[in-house]
Amino acid sequence: MTLADLERDWDVIVVGAGPAGMAAATVTARAGLRTLVLDENAGVGGQVWRAIKSTPVLSRPVLGPDYWAGEEVVRAFEASGARHLCGATVWSLDRALELGVSQAGRSRLLSAKRVILATGALERPFPVPGWTLPGVMTVGGAQTVLKASGLVPSGRVVLVGLGPLLWLFAHQVLAAGGRIQAILDTSQPEQRREAARHALGFLRSSYLAKGLKLMAAVRRRVRVVTGVSDIEVEGAGRAQAVVYRRGREGRERMLVDTVLLHQGVVPNVNLAMAAGVVHRWSESQLCFVPDTGSLGQTNVEGIAVAGDGAGIAGAEAAVARGELAGVAAARALRGREDSLPDEAALRRRLARYEAARPFLDVLFRPADRFRVPDGSTIVCRCEEVTARDIVEAVQIGPEGPNQVKSFLRCGMGPCQGRLCGLTVTELIARTRGVNPGDVGYFRLRPPVKPVPLAEIAGLEASEAAVKAVVRS
Repeated sequence: MTLADLERDWDVIVVGAGPAGMAAATVTARAGLRTLVLDENAGVGGQVWRAIKSTPVLSRPVLGPDYWAGEEVVRAFEASGARHLCGATVWSLDRALELGVSQAGRSRLLSAKRVILATGALERPFPVPGWTLPGVMTVGGAQTVLKASGLVPSGRVVLVGLGPLLWLFAHQVLAAGGRIQAILDTSQPEQRREAARHALGFLRSSYLAKGLKLMAAVRRRVRVVTGVSDIEVEGAGRAQAVVYRRGREGRERMLVDTVLLHQGVVPNVNLAMAAGVVHRWSESQLCFVPDTGSLGQTNVEGIAVAGDGAGIAGAEAAVARGELAGVAAARALRGREDSLPDEAALRRRLARYEAARPFLDVLFRPADRFRVPDGSTIVCRCEEVTARDIVEAVQIGPEGPNQVKSFLRCGMGPCQGRLCGLTVTELIARTRGVNPGDVGYFRLRPPVKPVPLAEIAGLEASEAAVKAVVRS
């Protein structure tokens, strides 16, 4: 199926075919609503269950039971009757619920009565000296290569940072026969003490036993350096060494071939922001999250946000959030009520998954020094803007990211701020001595993803659109 084969008008369009998107589409399609799912990837699964139908990693213990649990969600989605267009980039969404979509060199405008954004999460930027050198990747990027191609990093591999994904990937690499030279753990002892105050919800979750078992298995085979407080990647043309400080000890140097960085994930907010959805600063997750109701509804009539795009909570919570958003859409459009899952049961399930989040948010909270760099450390990779450049610009007068963008072009590259937006906001906030929520984020406008002008010029124009620009 191609973009050209699709009808223009739909009851529900879901953006993203990850856990939340598939769950939402399954609910609305089963309710008899004409449902379309748009996703950039070559298949279903999102990041969590990436390439679940095509991965060459056939040994199930490598990717683990949480990965293969996605098969049940995929089967339900494929049997629901929802349509799925892969390789489709959504570059525009407006308040009239019209979406600009690009696939295989062609763009079209599609329309829906309800839109559910299930765009998932991005890895948080980890701007340290040397992070742009060849040989430095994110843990999530390396995991994508493992899932999609069955490849594990070779040579002297060092993982740097903190968070559940870092430990999960380390376990997957070892299970696949790979080797890891060391893990440089940037979490601090005081975080464990602070997290203990939120332990009750975590103890009731399923994460405790799984997490302890996984971390113990990794520690038995990998050197773990704890309390790392400074990081710098060195190299001439590519990463050759990591320099770090442990606690109050002197700086140490470790030779490397590959450095994998990770300090958590944050919601992918660009499309929702461009559509006018109100966002707020989350002090617990140190990022912007959309203001949503209990069913994912937003301030823009007809647009809901589900999954990790509404705040990080994991795959199981994402499925529940997707189903709740699907229930809301189905009821608003008068779909078949007898096909809908029990809302109260969904809410209880979601509350159980979310109860563990406060503990994890504190335990794996990235340190200020790794979120807000200084000096010549590059912040905006696309335009090579440094932390010093931003600080000096703010001292001249700009008070927010959009003014800084005008001065320095940061956030104007192909990533449209996805790799630097949070860093720019927090750097401005620190320089001005205010809260990041008062600084705000980049003003995002379509196209939110790069699309050739020829595709936009080639869009089919309605009679009203022609009359708007042509004199009668």
